[in-house]
Amino acid sequence: MQQFHTEVKRGERFEFGKNWMNFLKTLDTTGIESACKSIQSLLAGYELSGKSFLDVGSGSGLSSLAARKMGTKNVVSFDYDPDSVNSTLMLKNRYLSQDENWIIQKGSVLDSEYLKTLGRFDVVYSWGVLHHSGNMWEALSNVSSLVNDHGILFIALYNDQAYKSVFWKKVKKTYCSSRLGKLFVSSVFYPLFFLIALTSSLIHKKNIFKAYKKNRGMSIMHDWKDWLGGFPFEVAKIEEVFNFFKLKGFSLFNIKTTTSMGCNEYVFVRNDKG
Repeated sequence: MQQFHTEVKRGERFEFGKNWMNFLKTLDTTGIESACKSIQSLLAGYELSGKSFLDVGSGSGLSSLAARKMGTKNVVSFDYDPDSVNSTLMLKNRYLSQDENWIIQKGSVLDSEYLKTLGRFDVVYSWGVLHHSGNMWEALSNVSSLVNDHGILFIALYNDQAYKSVFWKKVKKTYCSSRLGKLFVSSVFYPLFFLIALTSSLIHKKNIFKAYKKNRGMSIMHDWKDWLGGFPFEVAKIEEVFNFFKLKGFSLFNIKTTTSMGCNEYVFVRNDKG
């Protein structure tokens, strides 16, 4: 925990957990149902019922809760950010306080000794997390070892946009550098994001803010903050990720790509022992 706070003070890490704690105030049953649908859509018929599920970097805890709602045998959630751990605990206490098959821990995806204590799972899930670990490729290697034979690895990683990604890395680093940096970035980009969303809503005659929540169960405002402050920040090309996991004995089961600043979503199946 001390290392985490030291990294925050140095401007090396965004406090995702505080953002998620605030997000829980807005979460309702509609958001939970949307999260379930989002996960199931990428699994493309793969049933979670009766499967063991590991949530790497649980954040708000929403994906873990969704997994339990979808009939998993058990869920283990962990996060490096202490406030994210607390957020996940709060969510469990709110909806499934007596659930003995949902375990929540503090841990790092870069801590190989900790990961050895977890064992292997039928489904290893990490949405929008590993590119914030500080060493994305090591994190990807580590999670691959946690997947059972013929199990599923479900990850989402920021799309490599070349010079655009370099620009956003600088923005994020500025946000985390100091209070002044945070104020500067927020004052520039929040009004810009709001104007873009409002314009899109008017042009397409569709409330972008409500549609966003229906899509993944998330809050657009909290995701904006997550995006602006999300540091460390790494990106990956689709072919890099595909080749990386191919060498580790995985096959691509499903993929959802983006051409924007968002995430590419991958679902891999482990073919053999690694």
